[in-house]
Amino acid sequence: MENQLVIRPYQNSDENSVVSLWEIVFPESVQWNNPIKDIHLKLTIQSHLFIVALSDSKLIGTVMGGFDGHRGWIYYLAVHPDHRRQGFGSQLLKAIEKGLKELGCPKVNLQIRSDNHRVESFYHKCGYDTEERISMGKRIK
Repeated sequence: MENQLVIRPYQNSDENSVVSLWEIVFPESVQWNNPIKDIHLKLTIQSHLFIVALSDSKLIGTVMGGFDGHRGWIYYLAVHPDHRRQGFGSQLLKAIEKGLKELGCPKVNLQIRSDNHRVESFYHKCGYDTEERISMGKRIK
């Protein structure tokens, strides 16, 4: 029997499962991003654009989106390694794109690490193009 995926908005009871998933999928991010703070901050702005995926009632995926009135952004698209290559990431991506489109978002952006070729290939298959840009950032303390 094929796993059924349930995609729904994040609920407060998901917090521990989301943090555990992110620690597995994004181990290098923990030094910069506190998962609990990121979750709580997201819940203050467009909380409906924080989506989780469950398979057999177990949280196995997440995605966050945001729209600033000009561009949409995608963050924290994650699928547990045991559940990859089953189309779950694509389904999460479509769900967040739908939510952004409903807000009137005309274009979606996302960032990946330059050496993450596996993820780059995934996004290319989902219709995303590599755009020549310089990504700049500043941490506000």
